[in-house]
Amino acid sequence: MPAQSVDTLSRSLNKGVLAPVYYFYGPEDVLKDEAVRAILDKALDPALRDFNFDQRSAAQLDAEDVYALCNTLPMLAERRVVLLRDIEGWKRKTKGRAEFLRYLQRPSPETVVIMVQGSGEDNEDKELAAGACTVRFDPLPAERARKWLLHHAGKLGVTLEKEAAAHLMRSVGADLGALASELSKLAALPSGEPLTAGQVGELVGVRHGETLWDWCEAVLEGEAGRAVTLLPGVLGQAGISGVKLVTAIGTALVGLGIARAHYDRGLRGRALEGAVFKTLLSVRPFGVLGYREEAGRWSRWAPAWPNDRIRAALRVARDTDAALKNTTVSDERGLLTDLALQIGIPSAEAA
Repeated sequence: MPAQSVDTLSRSLNKGVLAPVYYFYGPEDVLKDEAVRAILDKALDPALRDFNFDQRSAAQLDAEDVYALCNTLPMLAERRVVLLRDIEGWKRKTKGRAEFLRYLQRPSPETVVIMVQGSGEDNEDKELAAGACTVRFDPLPAERARKWLLHHAGKLGVTLEKEAAAHLMRSVGADLGALASELSKLAALPSGEPLTAGQVGELVGVRHGETLWDWCEAVLEGEAGRAVTLLPGVLGQAGISGVKLVTAIGTALVGLGIARAHYDRGLRGRALEGAVFKTLLSVRPFGVLGYREEAGRWSRWAPAWPNDRIRAALRVARDTDAALKNTTVSDERGLLTDLALQIGIPSAEAA
C-alpha cells in the first residue's frame, strides 16, 4: 500500500480504526516507538496485555513460528498484537519470510501485526509494504520537534521556561532521541520552579548563548570578534565539527538569498517575514531552527546582505568546506576563524 503520513495514522487511531498489519520504516525511531505504544493502548486491555502481546525479532523466526504468532487466537479479548522488530534482517529467501508473505494475503482478523524496520535501513521493503498499512517516519521539522519537546517534558513533569526550551533545542537540535535523553536527566532534578536556560545549559553542557546557532548569528551579523571568541567552546561540544559549522553557515546564506530576493522585490517588515516563512513551508528544509524564527532572522539581516556579498560568502564557505575535508589540513579552528573574518566583515567591493 502507498505510505501514509504519521498524521494520518494518528487520526485513524484516534477514531479507533486498526489495520490488520502495519509496516513502519524510516529514520525516526522515537516516533515509531510512540506509534507502537499508541496501537497497543488502542488494541489491548492493559490487564490482559501480557496474555495477548508478543514481541519478536523477525530474523529469528522460522515458518512455524510465524504461523503460530500470527494465527493464535487472543485470550479473553477481541484481538492480540504481534510486534516484529528488525525487519531489515529478514532475508528474502528465508522460510519465515515466505510464510509471512502468505499470511499477508489473508491476515487474521483477531491479530494486529506491527512490523518495525530499524533506522539503519532507509528503503521501503516493497513486498512487505504491499500487504500492510505502511507509514514512513521522517525526522520532524524544528517547529514540530519543539512541540514534541514541550509535550514530552509535560509527561515527565518537567517545566521549562520559554528561553530554556529554546536553548535546549539550540543545543541538541531536532533529534528526538537526544532531546528525550536530555529531558530524562532534567526529570531527575527536584521538582519546583520552571527550569531556566542557565540550568538547562549546565546540565546539557552547552552554556546559554554559546551554541552553534549563536556562532552563526555572530558571523552573519558582522560580529566577527564575538564569533572568534565563541569558536573554541562551540568546537568543543559533542557532535560539533568544523564541517557542521560550515554547513550551518551555508544553509543560512541560502536562506539569506531567499530573504534578499523578496527584499529586492520591495517587501519589508511583516510582509517580508511572511514571504520567507511561506517559502520555508513550501521547501521544508531540515537543519534549521523553527521556520518562523529563521524567517525573522533572515529578514532582519537581508538589508545588509546584497546578492554580491551572499555569493562571495558562499564561495568562502565552499572553499573552507573543501579545506576542512582535506586530510592534510589539521587547523580546523584557524580555517573557521578565517571564515568568520571574511564573511563577517564585508569587503569594500561587496559593500
